[in-house]
Amino acid sequence: MLTTPGTPTSPARTKGGELRAKVARLLADRSADTLTIGDMARQLGHSHGAVRNAALTLVRRGEADQGGTGQPEFRANGKTAAAAQTAVISPPGTHSPRAQAATARTTIPAAATPRQTGPIRRAGGQVYHPRELADLPDVEALNRLRDADVPVLLYGPPGTGKTSLVEAAFPDLLTVAGDGDTTVGDLIGEYTQDDAGAYVFQYGPLVTAMTEGRALLIDDATLISPKVLAALYPAMDGRRQIQVKAHKGETIKAEPGFYVVAGHNPGVHGAVLTEALASRFSVQIQIGTDYDLALALRIDARVVRVARHLAHQVELGELGWAPQLRELLSYQRTEAVLGTKAALANLVGIAPVEDRDAVAAAVIKAVGVKEVAPLTLGKQLSASAVRQPPGSTGSARRGRAR
Repeated sequence: MLTTPGTPTSPARTKGGELRAKVARLLADRSADTLTIGDMARQLGHSHGAVRNAALTLVRRGEADQGGTGQPEFRANGKTAAAAQTAVISPPGTHSPRAQAATARTTIPAAATPRQTGPIRRAGGQVYHPRELADLPDVEALNRLRDADVPVLLYGPPGTGKTSLVEAAFPDLLTVAGDGDTTVGDLIGEYTQDDAGAYVFQYGPLVTAMTEGRALLIDDATLISPKVLAALYPAMDGRRQIQVKAHKGETIKAEPGFYVVAGHNPGVHGAVLTEALASRFSVQIQIGTDYDLALALRIDARVVRVARHLAHQVELGELGWAPQLRELLSYQRTEAVLGTKAALANLVGIAPVEDRDAVAAAVIKAVGVKEVAPLTLGKQLSASAVRQPPGSTGSARRGRAR
């Protein structure tokens, strides 16, 4: 069968236990290293979901060790080399994600469950600090929900860390940034023109996540047209498959590990959580800014106090905006570069116009400045006020001496 550019290629299916032996062999060959699921998937040419299941089964059988905070890392132990020699098959039903979740709930005491409480480095290098969710670290709770195939909707103001949480929980994540212009083609795929001028079908992130068994975040899902989102629903229900009508009516089936998370910003203009969308997400989690974390990150306590006060006003309906963790971190970076006065001015300037007076008043009261206005360019500097570049003072003196 001919394939076109963009066609998701999958390796030949392995018999039960064969991929597990491949993973064990890779770990044994690199016994001095710790490998992530992504590392192993790239080297073996198999999907992240399949490799994840194989690696976790090895750990459960005591044939490999698991570590890492957030992004799991695997390494060989004394039994890994033996596991690499033969494809040992576990009893039917014991290595699927659902079975793993059931086993964890019924056989592992809660106190023995690994708790990812330390900072987690996301794929882009940023650090995420886990928070408590249902008496668990949030990243661990999300992974349990994924293993049980329970879709999650995260909702809250922009900048509170919804995307950061999902990225920290799922290293294999694909993301769709939703807006009013998002089309079915943006999710499933569409024809594009290659360098030779021919039209080929380029699969979208939904198909990629399904065929590779990966997590998919639909960010700002409530900004996407309900007609577009309807293309996603068959992949999430019992069918776990979609039909690509634009590409010969092809049927795409979801591999184990495929999982959908959505983000919703209730206060954003045009964001509508329809009943059809809400009903697809059995668990809905409200996300707000952790102001205690902001203090722990050494953000100016006076500014954090301003943010708390404004957030309380938002809750009472007296105000429409308050700085979230994203804005507080931006304040900290700006202060380090331009100083406190400029950082405060910028904090006021990024507030919506209708809320700026209230934000400025809160800053003046908490910080003790006489006035604060949005960061603005001032008058033009005169030539004499411009600092001479290094090394130019001598030539200036010589010019005056003449």
